[in-house]
Amino acid sequence: MSAASRLGIGHGPADILAQGHPQAHGHAHDHGPDHPHGHPHGHAHDPGHRHAHGAADAAPADGPWPAEVALRVRDLTIAWRGHPAVHHLNGRFARGQLTAVVGPNGAGKSTLLGALAGQHPGHEGHVERAADLRLAWLPQLSAIDRSFPVRVDELVAMGLWAEIGAFGRVSAAQRQRIAAALSAVGLAGFERRWLGELSVGQAQRVLFARLVVQDAGLILLDEPFSAIDARTRDDLLRLLGQWRDEGRTVIAVLHEMEPVRLHFDETLLLAREAIAWGPTAEVLTDAHLRRARHMAEAWDEQASTCTLPPAAGDAS
Repeated sequence: MSAASRLGIGHGPADILAQGHPQAHGHAHDHGPDHPHGHPHGHAHDPGHRHAHGAADAAPADGPWPAEVALRVRDLTIAWRGHPAVHHLNGRFARGQLTAVVGPNGAGKSTLLGALAGQHPGHEGHVERAADLRLAWLPQLSAIDRSFPVRVDELVAMGLWAEIGAFGRVSAAQRQRIAAALSAVGLAGFERRWLGELSVGQAQRVLFARLVVQDAGLILLDEPFSAIDARTRDDLLRLLGQWRDEGRTVIAVLHEMEPVRLHFDETLLLAREAIAWGPTAEVLTDAHLRRARHMAEAWDEQASTCTLPPAAGDAS
């Protein structure tokens, strides 16, 4: 495994995806309401689910890009280890807002975020983002090898990958940016500490400092507050609020509902398909949460991947 992989460096397909360059060119199926995608595909499809930002609201793929949209998905289906994880998802993520992705365990939340980051190139459907937005992706902290021998400033400097490449030298101005980023996350003076010396919360602050240095307009976070202390969580939530004030778009997979209700503008409630997607207060209702739990109880973990014939006019 490469050093970049061990330290969760998000580069590659995620950095080149842009409007007009879909991450994967699957068949864009247009199903009517009678399309039979229920239990045989691993979940009980509920025709009552709500898309506040559904496919009907999105501009045509070859039309002008909507100014209010950062990223959109069209008929996105993802399999994980041969089983359905996300099924026929359509919608858009609003620009300049904080969007939470929540749902039961096994709902496909992290799998969806990986697809948005370009980590599941074999999926069906389309993932597209606005051409002016660079993407930064932070995987789960558990995916980071904290035993890797790297100093804090070196890890944060990896956020400069797009500027200096793998072997470029860090300039004095860039070192000032690194110091400022560490100060912004409450770690001023930690530059020469080893990653392995830090607590879990401090390590997550370092990874957020790397995001600050990356200076991306679209930021994907996979369970960023898992296993960290409440003070660190609150400090990082304030940083997310600053990013929103700067016009950045944040999409985060979360488990705790309290920070979602208090801090996130929009929420996608996922149970392998969208139960509800829109303003957080409208999504996190008792009825929607109950429906998500019922969907989870009906999942068939041995179901095969949903495979559909090409729509009329599609190339096989």
